[in-house]
Amino acid sequence: MGKRAQQTGTAGPLLEQAVRSVLTAPEDALDLALDTGASLLAASAGQWPEVSRALLGHADTAVGRCWSAGWRPADLARVVRRELKPAHLALAVDLIAAEGRRHPAAALDRRWREQLRELETEVWWPGDEEYLGAFAHRHRLDRFALATAVLELLRTWGRLPPIAPVGPAPGQTVRPQRSAPVTGEPRMLARIRALLAKAESTEFPEEAEALTAKAQQLMAQHSIDEALLAAAGADRDTPAALRIGVDNPYEGPKTMLLDAVAAANRCRVVWAKEFGFCTVVGFDGDLDGVDLLYTSLLVQATHALNKAGSRKDSRSKAFRQSFLVAYAARIRERLTAATERATSAAAAGRHLREDGTEEQLLPDERLLPALAARSEAVDEEVGRLFPKLVSQRVRVSDGVGWAAGRAAADRAALHGRAGAIRR
Repeated sequence: MGKRAQQTGTAGPLLEQAVRSVLTAPEDALDLALDTGASLLAASAGQWPEVSRALLGHADTAVGRCWSAGWRPADLARVVRRELKPAHLALAVDLIAAEGRRHPAAALDRRWREQLRELETEVWWPGDEEYLGAFAHRHRLDRFALATAVLELLRTWGRLPPIAPVGPAPGQTVRPQRSAPVTGEPRMLARIRALLAKAESTEFPEEAEALTAKAQQLMAQHSIDEALLAAAGADRDTPAALRIGVDNPYEGPKTMLLDAVAAANRCRVVWAKEFGFCTVVGFDGDLDGVDLLYTSLLVQATHALNKAGSRKDSRSKAFRQSFLVAYAARIRERLTAATERATSAAAAGRHLREDGTEEQLLPDERLLPALAARSEAVDEEVGRLFPKLVSQRVRVSDGVGWAAGRAAADRAALHGRAGAIRR
């Protein structure tokens, strides 16, 4: 009995010692630190349940520190997906789920809850002392392999630097918004999603283009309505931000495509290349539309590129890079033109209802100043979040790829596959 109590008391310090050693080890000594720490943990067979409980307790601190540093659930998963292996990702999702037990769902903002849902976080293990054993059985890992994965994951998270926050962390005060937190998907976004899904399913390019053009028009109209609401003094909404993953290959042109979608919807994009994501700054409803439309266009661009790249003379990196740069540039032109048409119509008093029909209203002279004020507010928020920014150039070296990319963008119906849209 006394021996058991002693073992229970040493499991936590043993884990902390192994984690500290791995966190502080230089790269040339990392393998030795990992092997030593994993061996110590794996050799403590009698303490394995206590190590399991200690790990989940440590996760509360490690994950909570990431939240305080500006990271969000999707960000932590993205870092693991880029740098480690599937077993590490499964472990990461579990540790996020374990830490999440500290926070009631009602205290989390909408996008935080959406990220947890997309990651499918759940506490599936029967008890904390059984977690490591159950995880090892589920993923067919021995104790040494699992201990190594634990230490590698905690090192990866423990070395993340602070980043600009894009919303409140659990336990922080939510910034004032115009209304109570939204519990489901905004109605306008659901309408846009339905239009894009219908456009994807049709076999007629003209119909698809008309449907997706209508979706972009609805996005622009929604932004206009929000601007007028703010101008009337009935809206306390302020700029917000979200992060969207942008991974290799060709992350530069992909970022250009995201920037094209964002700019057409009065948002700004800041690229964090080292972490594989972009931060999009704008008003809340606009951010939802940007995320949706970018996902759709990226899927379509990938399909168009793969089709063009099936020819022998178009498989080079230069061709594909040039193709995607041209695609993004042409999409920028098309989306900007659609937004300008919607703005001109609204300034003339023509209003697009949610059902797609138009109604004639009196011209509202507040519109253009209101839109300018919102753009200025977005720029100020970008300056607050990112006081030091540099520009990035993307090189084009293949004329054939450029021409093919513009042609593909002209054919694009501004939508992606329905499965991606409904994700």
